[in-house]
Amino acid sequence: MNSIAKSSWEDAVCWLREQPDQQQLVLDAFYDDPLIAAADRYFASAEWREVSRLLAAKRGKALDVGAGRGISSYALARLGFEVTALEPDPSAIVGAAAIRRLSTEARLNIQVVERFSEQLPFPDASFDVVFARAVLHHTRNLENACTEMYRVLKPGGLLLAAREHVITRDSDLPRFLALHPLHHLYGGENAFRLDQYLGALKNARFRSINVLSPLTSPINLYPYTTERIRDELVEKCSRKFHFSSLVRLVISRKVIEIALRVGGYFDNRPGRLYSFLAYK
Repeated sequence: MNSIAKSSWEDAVCWLREQPDQQQLVLDAFYDDPLIAAADRYFASAEWREVSRLLAAKRGKALDVGAGRGISSYALARLGFEVTALEPDPSAIVGAAAIRRLSTEARLNIQVVERFSEQLPFPDASFDVVFARAVLHHTRNLENACTEMYRVLKPGGLLLAAREHVITRDSDLPRFLALHPLHHLYGGENAFRLDQYLGALKNARFRSINVLSPLTSPINLYPYTTERIRDELVEKCSRKFHFSSLVRLVISRKVIEIALRVGGYFDNRPGRLYSFLAYK
């Protein structure tokens, strides 16, 4: 991949979409057009199915922080939430204008507010759910962002912070940034230690915090699923050993789930993904 001068997020995504060898990444990140088709694919993904399961007991008003192109806002609205999308970038491709277009095309009522998450322009106790997909690791002030999300939640409300990059040691950050496929394009990536996320959530006074680990939660595992991992392993082993039916029998979905659970204890990849459920 050739590097380009750091520019806007919109420029970086447009550049990425033009690279023939990066088309799978474009699809996996839902950066493709038409936007409504990408949003439909996200709504049908294993990641969102797990999110919707976690939100099953919640309805009412939802704030989608750092909404980007609006795929999460779209999915929340389709679940029946009254959605406000917070997105500071005005872009028609990756920002607020894209969300407005998606809302119109899908005939969904999504209010768009162009502000940053560190100072939310809403009264206390405004929302039943705050959803933040890949947002906290981008914040300029993690503790302040968590405090603001707590403030605007109603008592009993839920923050779901999904797909946050985690490093084990501060010294891992340069290696993570060097390996990230997009950081060299716009310089906007980051990661925190797990204790920093948890500390910020606790200091914000969330009463209960559940941590979803990288290899066992479908939210973090995406774009992989246990079925996809199994199919790829079966294909590779079958080519090598020529016993496809036996390999398929041995490598069951349960075996994959156990392997992922065990592997989680040894997973120290810089930038691995965690998600957090925090209740007010």
